[in-house]
Amino acid sequence: MSNYADQEAAARFGTDAFYASIGRAFVAMCAVVPLLFVIEALDVFLRLGLDYSLGILPYHVEGLDGIVFAHFLHADWDHLYGNSIPLILLGTFVLAAGGKRFIWSTAFIMAVSGVGVWFTGSPDTVVVGASGVIFGYLGLLFTRGIVERSWWNLGVVLLIGLLYGWSLLGILPTTSTVSWQGHLFGLLGGAVAAILFRRRRGMPSGYDLD
Repeated sequence: MSNYADQEAAARFGTDAFYASIGRAFVAMCAVVPLLFVIEALDVFLRLGLDYSLGILPYHVEGLDGIVFAHFLHADWDHLYGNSIPLILLGTFVLAAGGKRFIWSTAFIMAVSGVGVWFTGSPDTVVVGASGVIFGYLGLLFTRGIVERSWWNLGVVLLIGLLYGWSLLGILPTTSTVSWQGHLFGLLGGAVAAILFRRRRGMPSGYDLD
């Protein structure tokens, strides 16, 4: 483990160590997201029907496993392309704060978003997609910026808001095929995760404690 001074440098915006942690996180997310394309390709070309067998089916017991698996599935290629870039961008900044925090926060967001959809979604629908996680990362970065007084986290949220501001309306009830429930509960899950897995005093934000 690096010494404390190195850890503090990685937690400060503008330092070489800070940019290095962002770079490593970006490379990791660019390696993870293609796995979603592999899953979609297998589903499409082998006709596995994963969306229906592993998606969230609100109010149906057989759809409970979708709380775990639905986030890795997408309705079609356009759906996956639309989620890929914001997932990489937001995931990079969430991961840069530490691998363990990233894993626990992501798992928590997936659970809250999935359970929320299962209890409030339309019973005649199948819900799939990573957008609940994307909104969760937004809620996490925003809340983390406030709780940990990390202004660069708030800056990231502002930037994403400028780039994808129209899509933030996805947390509002709609008659379209978009699961606003997944977005809303993902956002709330991310906000709670930022508090549960916040950086404790003396714990640098860019590193895990082993």
